Amino acid sequence: MHTVPTGRRFRQDEMAVRLGGFAATLLLIAVATIAGLLIAPRWGSGPVALLYIPPVLAAALLSGFWPAFATAALSALAYNFFFTAPYGTLIIHSPADIVTVTVLFLVAAVTSRLAASLREQSRRADAHAARNATIAGLARRLLSCADETAIAEVAASELARLFGAHTVVVMGGKTPTIAAIAPTGAALGPNDLAAATLCIESALVTGRGIGRVDLTDWQFHPVIAGEAVLAAAGLAHADGSPPVDEQQQILLANLLDQIALALERARLEREARDVAGLRERDRLRSALLTAIGEDVKPRLHSIAAAARAIRRAGGGIDPSLSATVATEAAQLDRYVDRLVDLNPGDTREPLVIGPLAIDLHNRVVRRDGTDVHLTPKEYAVLAELAKHAGRVLTHTHLLRAVWGPAQQEQIDYLRVAIRSLRLKLENEPQRPEFILNEPAVGYRLTAP
Repeated sequence: MHTVPTGRRFRQDEMAVRLGGFAATLLLIAVATIAGLLIAPRWGSGPVALLYIPPVLAAALLSGFWPAFATAALSALAYNFFFTAPYGTLIIHSPADIVTVTVLFLVAAVTSRLAASLREQSRRADAHAARNATIAGLARRLLSCADETAIAEVAASELARLFGAHTVVVMGGKTPTIAAIAPTGAALGPNDLAAATLCIESALVTGRGIGRVDLTDWQFHPVIAGEAVLAAAGLAHADGSPPVDEQQQILLANLLDQIALALERARLEREARDVAGLRERDRLRSALLTAIGEDVKPRLHSIAAAARAIRRAGGGIDPSLSATVATEAAQLDRYVDRLVDLNPGDTREPLVIGPLAIDLHNRVVRRDGTDVHLTPKEYAVLAELAKHAGRVLTHTHLLRAVWGPAQQEQIDYLRVAIRSLRLKLENEPQRPEFILNEPAVGYRLTAP
């Protein structure tokens, strides 16, 4: 990843390059003049003018337009001084020499402009390439981060390295917290936290060098994804100078966009994991409640049936005991029904099949909008079919679920209940549309 120099160091380096290039072009002018003095006695001063074009090109490529323009002027003056009569002066007697000097200057000036434009385009291309490489490098590092904390740590360390400044990443709303800071010895004061809070709340740059909350050494920039401010990135120099100059604003904005994308990705992944965990918990809970409904209810029915049988048989047993057993079994049966109704996997919306509406939550059955009165056993059979609409339930399953294991062989009980349900729910009980028979297997309620 490329390192981006700070603004002050960048300007110093650029000035040093320009001065060095200008000194080199002065040397080239001197070389061209010496070569011209050697050539002029034999071939005349005409070809000498071409010797001053390379110094102009070199100045344009090394230092830019204005140094090249100055080189063009110096080249014209040097040619006038050494190669036009009267020699050794800046006076020109011959009109031809005037034209030659003027053309030399114009050619050098145009050449310097073209070469400087090429240099500027090359410099911009290099700057764009360096900026893109920096952004791509940060993006690669952020991709390896699994959560917001890791992203904040990578972002703080990279911004500190790239801009040569102390860097902090602050997250949160009205009470922001420091997610990462680099170097580790840096700290935030009350004014700094106030500037970070204002940055997050207003989505504007705050702090050092900005009119908003200027009593701080830090400059905070919002990290925005969509319309939400996810964090604030703060930068500060030890000497108190503005941490980001105008030339670096575009780069910083692009880096903050990459950080925002990474934070948004981490947030979405965390929410997806939470949703997956909730779904798995609901699935397990649904399986547990279904097991309770299928395994516990038949045994409760058996207990209640045994209590009724004991009460009918007598045999010296206190009738109040069997009555108590039957009452408690019925109460437990109601508790289990309520517990199963809490199953998050089951919808509380009525099951609608044509003109039928079966509301398992409220234990109401309607046909064409009119309530249908069902006996407890009839409702229990219909509710069991509705919980598994579209699936075939065996005779044994229905008998165990409604009458208990002791009656699982009494298919006649089930047939009587099914016949009664068809009379109350079907348009033509002899040709049922909703409660269908699967010969020698069981029954199935038509899926909605």
